[in-house]
Amino acid sequence: MKMKSIQGLLLRASVPALLVLSGCAKQANVTNEARAASLPSALVETVVAAGAGLPVRIEVTGVVQASDRATIAPKVMGTIRSIPVDLGQTVKKGDLLVKIEAAEISAKVLQAEAQLTQANRDLAREKSLLEKGASTEEIVDNLTDRVAIMEALVQEARVMFGYTDLRAPFDGSVSRIYSGEGSLSAPGMPLLELQGREGFEVEASIPESLVGDLEIGAAYSVELPSSEGRFEALLKEVSSGFDVSSRTVAVRFSLPSGAPARAGQFAKIQVLGASRDAIVVPEAAVSRIGQMERLFVVRGGVAELRLVKTGVRFDGKVEIVAGLDAGEPVVVKSEVALVEGQALTLVR
Repeated sequence: MKMKSIQGLLLRASVPALLVLSGCAKQANVTNEARAASLPSALVETVVAAGAGLPVRIEVTGVVQASDRATIAPKVMGTIRSIPVDLGQTVKKGDLLVKIEAAEISAKVLQAEAQLTQANRDLAREKSLLEKGASTEEIVDNLTDRVAIMEALVQEARVMFGYTDLRAPFDGSVSRIYSGEGSLSAPGMPLLELQGREGFEVEASIPESLVGDLEIGAAYSVELPSSEGRFEALLKEVSSGFDVSSRTVAVRFSLPSGAPARAGQFAKIQVLGASRDAIVVPEAAVSRIGQMERLFVVRGGVAELRLVKTGVRFDGKVEIVAGLDAGEPVVVKSEVALVEGQALTLVR
């Protein structure tokens, strides 16, 4: 009995409190309505919330690479005599990168030069004898041909000897060194990598389903998380073939000049996928107060406040995810700050 009495007392005490709160809420609504009714009609511009096909933005990953890059490899076999550059060192076009010692090629140059000297000496002697009638035209012609052959062999040997000096094909910096002095080099074996300093690009693999919407020369949003940079990169190249295992296509995007990028950085690229249905309004229609996003809808000639949730923004428009239906008239411009319930005059 005592417990029931206490519960009865609490119930009787809560009823007046609820009545007071309800009365306060009603009083607030009456106050807002009265305030709105007392305000003059506001002149506004409106637009009808439209349903539209909104492209889906899909994020793919890529890697930053220098636009100019080369793997330095020898054309001849020999021992690496010296690598007069260090990792990260800046070099100019034509600077020596690797010196290879190839005794066999050096010997061939000396041999070819000696044979050319002998051939020239024999030709000069026979020409002198021909003037005295002690030789024939045929012998002189044969020796002339021999000199030409020896000159070609000398040229070939010198070209091969030139391959022992590996030089920078462009201005850049050394990004990787694979071998050291004293190591054996073989034709095609990478010795170091060189990258340019002027421009950078992003290499990525795009899913097969998205390739049809790619456009050479079009701008795409690229983000470099490590340097907190976001840029508009131009699509430079699209591979003509697919990767069989991943069903992707290799593409390359050119980063703008001066972008704070470095080779090897991780990159995120946004590409457009298939469209989806969405409701969009001009960005000017939506305002933010704290964490709330809102807009005004015209209903019965007065302003109705709506709390909304927005999605993606593009070309001055914003997607409305929740809080608005397609076809509703939305205020995009007002001569005064609007109040809920305020009368509206529409600009024709």
